Amino acid sequence: MNKYYWLIPILPLLGAAFNGLLGKRAGKSVVTIAGLGVVLGSLLLATSAFFAMKALPDHRLVLNYGEWMVTGSMAVPFGLVIDPLSGTMMLVVTGVGFLIHLYSLGYMHAEEGYARFFSYLNLFVFFMLTLVLGSSLPLMFVGWEGVGLCSYLLIGYYFETDFAPQAGLKAFLFNRVGDLGVSIGMLVLFAAFGTLTISDILTQAGHLAPEASFGILTFATLMLFVGATGKSAQLPLYLWLPDAMAGPTPVSALIHAATMVTSGIYMICRLAPVYTLTPTTMTVVAWVGAATALFAASIGLFQRDIKKVLAYSTVSQLGYMFLGLGAAGFAAGFFHVFTHAWFKALLFLGAGSAIHAMHHEQDLFKMGGLKNKTKITFLTMVAGTVAIMGFPGTSGFFSKDEILYLAYLKSPALWAVGVIAACCTSFYMWRLMALAFWGEPRDRHAYDHAHESPLSMTVPLMVLAVGSLLWGFWGVPEAFGGHFSIGEWLKPALTYGQTHAAHGHHEGPAVLLAVISTTLGLVFGFLGWSKYKDGPAWELAFAQKFPTIHRVLLNKYYVDEGVELYLLRPIRWFGNVLWKLFDVILIDGVGVNLPGALARVFGDFTALFQTGRVRNYALSMALGAAILLYVFLK
Repeated sequence: MNKYYWLIPILPLLGAAFNGLLGKRAGKSVVTIAGLGVVLGSLLLATSAFFAMKALPDHRLVLNYGEWMVTGSMAVPFGLVIDPLSGTMMLVVTGVGFLIHLYSLGYMHAEEGYARFFSYLNLFVFFMLTLVLGSSLPLMFVGWEGVGLCSYLLIGYYFETDFAPQAGLKAFLFNRVGDLGVSIGMLVLFAAFGTLTISDILTQAGHLAPEASFGILTFATLMLFVGATGKSAQLPLYLWLPDAMAGPTPVSALIHAATMVTSGIYMICRLAPVYTLTPTTMTVVAWVGAATALFAASIGLFQRDIKKVLAYSTVSQLGYMFLGLGAAGFAAGFFHVFTHAWFKALLFLGAGSAIHAMHHEQDLFKMGGLKNKTKITFLTMVAGTVAIMGFPGTSGFFSKDEILYLAYLKSPALWAVGVIAACCTSFYMWRLMALAFWGEPRDRHAYDHAHESPLSMTVPLMVLAVGSLLWGFWGVPEAFGGHFSIGEWLKPALTYGQTHAAHGHHEGPAVLLAVISTTLGLVFGFLGWSKYKDGPAWELAFAQKFPTIHRVLLNKYYVDEGVELYLLRPIRWFGNVLWKLFDVILIDGVGVNLPGALARVFGDFTALFQTGRVRNYALSMALGAAILLYVFLK
């Protein structure tokens, strides 16, 4: 069976090619079979490969298909690696990806670009699997760049509008900034280790001591982290992700839940043994993650677009993941990637179901009372909400509190920032639920025509809801009587090549910390529900009493406006100066237009002598002859 595992990423690529080239002529039914079938086939093969890897003594399945880049001392293999880390991520990408594909059948059925959409969606899965399974940094980078391209295509899907292409371009350009960091980081790692094969880098890193000060590995890991801040939307490169809402809701779920935005976290986990050698980088990662978690959570407090609330929630949750990584909790950070994949996909698809019911209305202030019309959507959204707020026993509870515990061990200040962000999360999520599903409908016409979504949309919601509630038991921390099984499962991948002993377990007030953060989360969640269950009146009163605070949060701290004013506008001005000076004046003017003008003037002057009269020409010849005689006889 091993010889067929190369089809895991290739099947979605074949689906993308078919739907892109022939889908429009083949019809929606064929597109549906092709688009859904290839991802299902990839999921089945991925499941087989996962259990084949699990059966191996070292839990590592290496599939090499020859050499890719060979020059001098460098030889980069063209191969795949399936281990506990990449194998788990592979199942998340194909499993959650399949559910999103299935959901798209109902959500996108009326779209004229149906085949184009599934082509982009299949291509996204191909590149994400390439990123996850690549055995070398260059192959990982191919997937890294590919998901950036696909995000541009999917976010800008509604290309006939003004905002969607702009949002797609914004995502593309912000990611290019981060990708420069990844390129530099790879080059520095090659200079340090003489190889770009991930296993070889990790093996060599296992024999090194941590850098006590700023060194070559610290520089390399910081550059890679710059790339991670772009792909995973951290400060300051987060601005593209909220605008990614311009694409269809299934795109938002695919990008935000389990794939592209978690690429940065995955890359750092893949290179965990290298990052453990750079304490300076780890501290930077932790503080950037904590700052992003709080910053984005505060923005989500008063957003009115239901998808924008979830978008800033994603940025905040990604900050939690980086906080865990920076606190040396690579397994904890990845565990939150895993649980977040379930409840965030559920929340986005649930929001899409509510939008579908309200005939594409996304303003929370115009919703209300939907729990009576969309009961399945409502119940599954409740499941996602209690999971993301960290309600005891749900998946988000275990992954969130493990990160907060490790953050406390690194710095109590980090823990405090994380807890405040968690309180904001509980508040804005129950605010969202109250405005959308409780109270009286605020758009009676849309409400009267509201209806539950078809089974193709509600079945994925129910599956994701079960996962959101139960998957947390895979990682019950030791402080709560568990064994943190996911940590033991990921350990061979996260410590690959290390010869020194793994970090010991740190003792701390884990239960007390969890009680404090959970209690505060429940309190703020209740406040969010109670203040908005009857409508937005409380917020309107708050805006009148504290207009500056409300305006700043509603306008997202005016960061977009600041970037436009202090960065983009000067760049455009400078670009216009260069354009007019060099292109218009020097190249077009002096280089092209001036010779042409001189030629025209000379031509016009000589045309004065072209009269067509013989006597004029004879006179000119006589004068010319007289001048020559004068010159030679003088």
